[in-house]
Amino acid sequence: MTETAKRRPGPRIEEVARVAGVSKSTVSRVINDEQYVSAKAREAVHAAIAELGYAPNQAARALAGNRANAIALVVSEPSGRVLSDPFFAGVLRGVHAELTGRHVQLLLMMSQPSDTSDLVAYLSSGHVDGALLVSLHGEDPLVPMLAEIGLPVVSGGRPLGTTTVPFVDSDNFTGGLEAARHLLSLGRKKFGTVAGPKDMAVGADRLSGFRRGLSEAKMTGTVVHADFTPESGAQAMEQLLRKAPDLDAVFVAADIMALGALQVLHAHGKRIPDDVAVIGFDDSVFASTASPPLTTIRQDVEELGRTMTWRLLAELNGEDGLPPSLLLPTTLIKRVSA
Repeated sequence: MTETAKRRPGPRIEEVARVAGVSKSTVSRVINDEQYVSAKAREAVHAAIAELGYAPNQAARALAGNRANAIALVVSEPSGRVLSDPFFAGVLRGVHAELTGRHVQLLLMMSQPSDTSDLVAYLSSGHVDGALLVSLHGEDPLVPMLAEIGLPVVSGGRPLGTTTVPFVDSDNFTGGLEAARHLLSLGRKKFGTVAGPKDMAVGADRLSGFRRGLSEAKMTGTVVHADFTPESGAQAMEQLLRKAPDLDAVFVAADIMALGALQVLHAHGKRIPDDVAVIGFDDSVFASTASPPLTTIRQDVEELGRTMTWRLLAELNGEDGLPPSLLLPTTLIKRVSA
């Protein structure tokens, strides 16, 4: 970790507000020399700031009203995957839409474990006011490191492990549950699942929901994990057919993996949906153009990006009573494959 990342973080609005006995919005108004603040509250805020002191990091800049007017969108994936997966394009469109007219710039950054320290050093040096984190894997060290420097962050997707980072996510559990119930309604009996990565909450939540749906009918299924690429979806489908050659229903936890799964099923002479019903997740552009068109669970990815951005900007503006997490609804979209 760099010296920048290790230094003690300056106070955040919450700390100043606590010491002064006022709200975060009052602290913000005092620092920006705005009206409608009593003399007593103004004096208490100035005293709290003097008592706490602050290091020259981004939290202190925000307290001082000297903002960068920029936020970062940090994606914990290789650049090739970010540019080829429509999920990330949808999130980016949503973020951009929410920023329109706000005079806030957006920095797109890709994060890998080997460059986490450099990334944190950059983010802590005043270039941005906060960060949106997308596609976190495992207990990503980026989360506690950004918390240590006091940078406001919002995660797109539920982070794994114990963390107090606010997040916005689609209701992946209920989406998986609806996928299972739909396949059961078709009279299917032998189930397979191409689940997402074990180190991502999105994979765990969709799988848990699907298993819950099967358990309602006292059913179980064969599970193989993949990593949100067409190639991994194909490999997982091959494994499923070896483990359960008589399966007649497959839930694939992302449309992009379903592309590979469909190719393998075709290669094995399986008729879809006659022999095997297939359901995906996302309702990306891949779903409607697949062969056959893919029944899927729709999540509004652009709304995910918009809501993440709103939540971060609201915190930066000192709004009180913000929810620690938000779940966006998912919807079953029926097409030919199931």
